Parts: sequence; structure tokens; C-alpha cells
Amino acid sequence: MYDMKAAMKAALTWQEVSLSYGRMMISASEVIQRRTLQMALGQLGPAEAVQMVMEKPAAFTKSFEMAARATAGSKGTAAAALAAIRPIEARTRSNSRRLRKG
Repeated sequence: MYDMKAAMKAALTWQEVSLSYGRMMISASEVIQRRTLQMALGQLGPAEAVQMVMEKPAAFTKSFEMAARATAGSKGTAAAALAAIRPIEARTRSNSRRLRKG
């Protein structure tokens, strides 16, 4: 028997994955633009340069952990994808807000 409720939940979760990914890409574009401008103008401080390198392994580790938890909890592929993208989205959005303040 086809479970319509489960199908709708999966569709909504995939839509949320898509929206989260889009927000992450927009934020990442802004962060890249702002940091590149800081580099070009010689205004990128050492702390920002170190953070730029060190934040990526931390975000990917958290992403992997959350996806693994969702998978281990048998929540489905859509929930695992959403769990994986959220830590990266949160990091890029916080970076864009921080860099926007200058």
C-alpha cells in the first residue's frame, strides 16, 4: 500500500534540503566575495585567514556527524541530506553576517 503521508513528508523534506542548499550557496558566494575583496585590498587579517582555513574541516565534520546520526536513526535519505547541509549552511550564514558588519 502506498503511504501518501510518508510521501508528502519526504517531498517536503527534499524541498527543505533544496532551500537550505540555496541559502548556503548565496551565503557562500557573499563570503567568498567579501574575503576576496579583503585580500585584494590587503585588509585580510591573520585571524580571518586562519579562520577561513580551519572552519571548513569543523563544518564538514559536524555535517558528517549529523548525517550519520540521521542515517543511524533510520530517518531516510531526505532527512540525512538535510542534516548534512544544515551545519554548513549555518556556518556560511554566520560568516556572511559577521563579514557584513565589517
